[in-house]
Amino acid sequence: MPHMSRSLTRPLSPAAAPWRRWLIPTVLAIVAAGVAGFAQQKSQTTADIPGQVAHLGQQLWGVPLDESEPLTSQIEKLVLDYMKQWLVAHPPEAHPAPGDTTYVLKVRREIESLFAGLHSPVYASGNTFLQPFNGGQLLGAGYTLGWSDFDRANVLALYELQGGTVQQVALTHFLPDVDVRFHFFNPPPPAAGQFWFMIYGTRLGKSSPRLSAELYSFDGKTLKSLWTIKDVYDGRFSFPLAGSRVVMSYLKEDELRQSIASNSEVTRHEAAYHVAPDGLDLEYDR
Repeated sequence: MPHMSRSLTRPLSPAAAPWRRWLIPTVLAIVAAGVAGFAQQKSQTTADIPGQVAHLGQQLWGVPLDESEPLTSQIEKLVLDYMKQWLVAHPPEAHPAPGDTTYVLKVRREIESLFAGLHSPVYASGNTFLQPFNGGQLLGAGYTLGWSDFDRANVLALYELQGGTVQQVALTHFLPDVDVRFHFFNPPPPAAGQFWFMIYGTRLGKSSPRLSAELYSFDGKTLKSLWTIKDVYDGRFSFPLAGSRVVMSYLKEDELRQSIASNSEVTRHEAAYHVAPDGLDLEYDR
């Protein structure tokens, strides 16, 4: 066999062996540092959601609502992905301590903390509710994101809370431009077991706010819109006969202009609706 072949199989000399004593620990240290760095980067990214949201929010300045979706959708994903993890890690307590902050308020504060980096004119407010449903609870958790007096985006996710588990079951984007309030209804007998609720709010108008509303039903699987009304001039809701009736007072814009021109009193109109199997039925409008 040639001399070169024997040299390839010759054991390392004692003088060459020390490199092994530092090479393996060095490689392991580099790998560990990389893993730690990745974990730290992931943690920092998660912790910096308010910063990411604020960065995207700044880019909304001057962007009209109908061109804002590329930015608002990124904000929505950041917020909802985070809240899904937070809700799983923080389910409602079965027996909260007396005087403890309510769960729905904790959720709202957590949502609003994600928008803490926003600055005027960009702002956000959390929208939350918690209602009994199907032997458990139904949590509504979302926000109104505004970047001018007129441009707003609304997001509401529904989560079913059952036996310590949390599952997102629906998502809706309520009418843009309006603030958000909730009202809950007793569904009619044909819809027994469903969850009925209204989202309503106002947006700025030329001289008076405009009222819009949407009635939803949720059967445990599907969120469905049952009734919608938009841009009612100076509209105001009241809810007599709790859970089954809606009364709306409003103005007619042309009559308001005429009353201003003639210096006469303006007439407010009233419409009443009652809960029906397919939504809200008009009783009268006068």
